[in-house]
Amino acid sequence: MLNHKISIRLSIIVLLSLTNQFRAAAIDPVERGNLVTEGVPSIPTTVRERVHRYQSARSARFAGWTKDGGILMETRFGETNQIHRLERPLGARRQITFYSEPVSVSDVSPNGNSFVFRKDTGGDELHQAFVFDLRTGETLRLTEPKTRNKSAIWSGDGRYVAWSRGTSGDPDFDIMISDTTDPQSTRRVALEGKGYLLPVDWSPDGTRLLVNRCVSGRECQLYVLDVDTGNLKEVRPDLKVSWGTGEFTADGKSVIAITDHDSDFQRIVLVSLHTGELEALSTDEPWDVEMAALSSDRQTIVYTLNVGGLSKVRLIDLESGADITGPVLPPGIAEDFRFSPNDRQVAFTFSSYKSPGDIWSFDVASLNLTRWTQSEIGGLNPEGFIEPKLFKYRNADNAKIPAWVYTPTDSIGPHPVLIYIHGGPEYQYRPQFDDPIFQYWLAELGIAIVAPNVRGSTGYGKKYHVLDDGFNRKKSVEDIGALLDWIAEQPDLDQSRVIVYGRSYGGYMVLATMVDYAGRISGGVEAVGISNFVTFLENTKGYRRNLRRAEYGDERDPDMRAFLEKISPANNAHLIKRPLFIIQGANDPRVPVSEAEQMLEAARANDVEVWYLLAKEEGHAFRKQANVVYRDMAISMFLRKTFDLGER
Repeated sequence: MLNHKISIRLSIIVLLSLTNQFRAAAIDPVERGNLVTEGVPSIPTTVRERVHRYQSARSARFAGWTKDGGILMETRFGETNQIHRLERPLGARRQITFYSEPVSVSDVSPNGNSFVFRKDTGGDELHQAFVFDLRTGETLRLTEPKTRNKSAIWSGDGRYVAWSRGTSGDPDFDIMISDTTDPQSTRRVALEGKGYLLPVDWSPDGTRLLVNRCVSGRECQLYVLDVDTGNLKEVRPDLKVSWGTGEFTADGKSVIAITDHDSDFQRIVLVSLHTGELEALSTDEPWDVEMAALSSDRQTIVYTLNVGGLSKVRLIDLESGADITGPVLPPGIAEDFRFSPNDRQVAFTFSSYKSPGDIWSFDVASLNLTRWTQSEIGGLNPEGFIEPKLFKYRNADNAKIPAWVYTPTDSIGPHPVLIYIHGGPEYQYRPQFDDPIFQYWLAELGIAIVAPNVRGSTGYGKKYHVLDDGFNRKKSVEDIGALLDWIAEQPDLDQSRVIVYGRSYGGYMVLATMVDYAGRISGGVEAVGISNFVTFLENTKGYRRNLRRAEYGDERDPDMRAFLEKISPANNAHLIKRPLFIIQGANDPRVPVSEAEQMLEAARANDVEVWYLLAKEEGHAFRKQANVVYRDMAISMFLRKTFDLGER
């Protein structure tokens, strides 16, 4: 169907061009394999070679421990991330999955002999789950086609797998359970009408599941599910708070969870399943606890604090209650923590501005660190990479907005500026190696990069988190206007040359900024962005719709609908005056391709120069290496032309 629609669109464009009925601003589309482009020029060899080198950087993500004390990891040695096995630190990696689509591990069995992995098709997010037996190399499929499957977890005895199953149009998810020794045993636990459910832990005796139900990015609920009867009991129905992932205690009588109850920040608490009483376990800090993992004997917790965007590791001894500092890491992001089967080691993924994701572990007793992988960076010297600096600027309401700035060191200012706006919006820009292309733009194009965490970002407390909800949506856009004021005050930054770039919700922010600050922006690059909130909410997949309504507002309410139509960029495209680059995945279930198409037509109708890139086999994110490289080459060309950088 999709390819048919694309073919129709191409035919219409060609016909209109031949009959001179199409606007002069339009450019015939060009197909490059799975990519369709409009207006994107050919890429010079020098740009191809340099961008490819930066994008040749790999990363390794920790996926779990194996029975023999080795590890599983996700990394790329071809087009997509696959699962590899590593028997010892800095040893040889051995690839064990071989698919054209990216693969990720959901959970490793307690005995370390098997793992559950999932993969979708072309970014459609209809993930299918499989069990991989490390002893035989055999694969068992758990799920049905055309279903969306998430959060697969093993029971303590390594026999059963529980997961969440939904469909594209249904907002309600079921909890599924399968006996992996009997492929015909899969059964659904009756949970009709309960919304977005995810199993997060099995009780030690295997009779119950801890289940998380998300109402919005600010409110989640915890339930205990009886796997035999299907009875679902909410842990604290009286609280309207955020509950993060949780785990049962060793006796099964309490739950350890992350929550913002009675605090502006997330912290770890112990919740009695009998009385509902809460006891704080982590230290009282003005920062969020972002993740926590419990040892297999359920006596030790490792967790991380998000301190201004950087990770700090801590440990809690449940017997003594001691909360101590963990291993000291360089400035960066630590995640994916898991205890080894004997609980003596904790492995995790670490990345920073100059280091792609790599796997480390530390000894629980001594806190000594061991490096397991050393990912390649395209032959580049990471010591030459630019380190971002944290600063705060004031907006129109005199509130402080945190932001990171990367400033070129090998060229003389004032530098052109790229404002990078994160997606989400329930997210946070953090200085890690997500975008190696940033270092290319800094070092070889002389572009400064500023990444703000505007109102509505996570990581700064729940009060900050809700400042852009509903009718306050434009408050976050105003924060970009204040950032333009800050740029104008910096002698090393060129306020006359500013481009905005963002993905997903960040794509909406790009379009809104180009509307509201048209005279101060040189151009914009938006990827999978929302161009009209009403059409977005009506067309996003059903399993996401209610969650997004909680953030953006309910388009079924007449007053909210009128507001959303009023602020939507597609309805204000006549105000956009500068070049625009639109990037979209054809299979995106979150922000459908129709959002890009209507923005493309609206901008073209205003005689604005528009480049367009459509990837047929991608979804909400580009995950195939060739597509990622081409996208970044095309963006680089847009920056060079818009900033008039010549042949640098």
